[in-house]
Amino acid sequence: MELHKSLLFFILQFLTIHSVASQYLPTWDSLDSRPLPDWYDDAKFGIFIHWGVFSVPSFRSEWFWWDWQGAKSNDTVEFMNKNYPPGFTYADFGKQFTAEFFNAATWAQLFQNAGAKYIVFVSKHHEGFTNWPSKYSWTWNSQDLGPNRDIVGELANATKSTGLHFGLYHSLFEWFNPLYLQDKQNSFTTQDFVDRKTLPELYELVNNYKPDVIWSDGDWEAPDKYWKSTDFIAWLYNESPVKDTVVTNDRWGQSVMCNHGGFFTCSDRYNPGHLIKHKWENAMTIDSQSWGYRRNTNIQDILTIEELLEQLISTVSCNGNMLMNVGPTHYGVITPIYQERLLQMGSWLKVNGEAIYGTRPWSYQNDTVTSGVWYTQNKKSSPAAVYAIALSWPESNTLQLAAPVPSAITQVTLVGYKGSPFQWKPRSPSGITITIPAINYNDIPCKWAWAFKLTGIKN
Repeated sequence: MELHKSLLFFILQFLTIHSVASQYLPTWDSLDSRPLPDWYDDAKFGIFIHWGVFSVPSFRSEWFWWDWQGAKSNDTVEFMNKNYPPGFTYADFGKQFTAEFFNAATWAQLFQNAGAKYIVFVSKHHEGFTNWPSKYSWTWNSQDLGPNRDIVGELANATKSTGLHFGLYHSLFEWFNPLYLQDKQNSFTTQDFVDRKTLPELYELVNNYKPDVIWSDGDWEAPDKYWKSTDFIAWLYNESPVKDTVVTNDRWGQSVMCNHGGFFTCSDRYNPGHLIKHKWENAMTIDSQSWGYRRNTNIQDILTIEELLEQLISTVSCNGNMLMNVGPTHYGVITPIYQERLLQMGSWLKVNGEAIYGTRPWSYQNDTVTSGVWYTQNKKSSPAAVYAIALSWPESNTLQLAAPVPSAITQVTLVGYKGSPFQWKPRSPSGITITIPAINYNDIPCKWAWAFKLTGIKN
């Protein structure tokens, strides 16, 4: 009898474990049912880092190799003919990817000072060079060539020690990998590249570095069945060491983007300007022309802090996160113009973070009477608050808002300002008119984009 009880207990335990392990099936219907971990929706702001062998020529963009030897129809070919000897190959750039000034702790501290809550680092771009000592990269990696360092490992440790979430970008395909080109020639009826390169790398990254974000890319040439995407994501959600915290994007095969995944990206620099109910991300660049570092960047190509804040505020208002990209030099420095934008963003978030972090979209996203005003809300604060974030200081110190409906207990304050609540009156036919008192210049809490906090409103 005791033996039967023990056997029954073992069977029940096995079924319980098996049931948990198979909670999500390798189908999009099942995978899309997984709730997004709260940390990601609360974070709102992250840093993207594009760094690789393309940072050596640092000309045109991170697509340098393809522009030179794939497309062969732009100024990259002329650039190489003028500046490099005949017979120079892209692989020759690898030894010049020196990273001598790369300091992971310095980078992580900069990202924390920028107000970011997570980073996404390019572990491998379409060039195939891995920024970690992958067993599947055949010496085309940062340990065997160039820096002779495990860049992903160093940055993972430094980032996590500051309390930021660590994420990894990974390209599914590689432009010139013979295995991939053979599968492509076979109309993707074979999967040698996936089985011998893509999937082993992804499992290696997750098991070794435990990232909280897997940001996939390079998906557009082949269907998700070729990439075995749902099989990998099911393992990621069910059994991986980050199964409870990891989030994924939507770039896992043809027709998947903006339809399936933990959060949508839909396109580069995606910002629809209206509410999207499914969580999404605006992955965008400080350099308007490139994700990777460019030696010939002009100041006109660099977004101003006002432009970056408009992207952040409108993105958060419409249920998105903003992932703001920097491109370091091949020697491992984040240049001063990038540092300035990062620190400007951090100084603004230090004052106005309560209007961004942990918020959710309100009933309205932007105001219809005063342009350049975006709304967020925090139901968990006490009392619950709605934030009207004005990109420009109100003319004549009067802010007209059509969306909020005030009540007898409504209070209006300026986030970061230590003075008394502002006077207001109902606006006809709807809304509120806020009167801003004369404020000493030194008492204005920030230089750009001001967050007005409204409590006790009816809607």
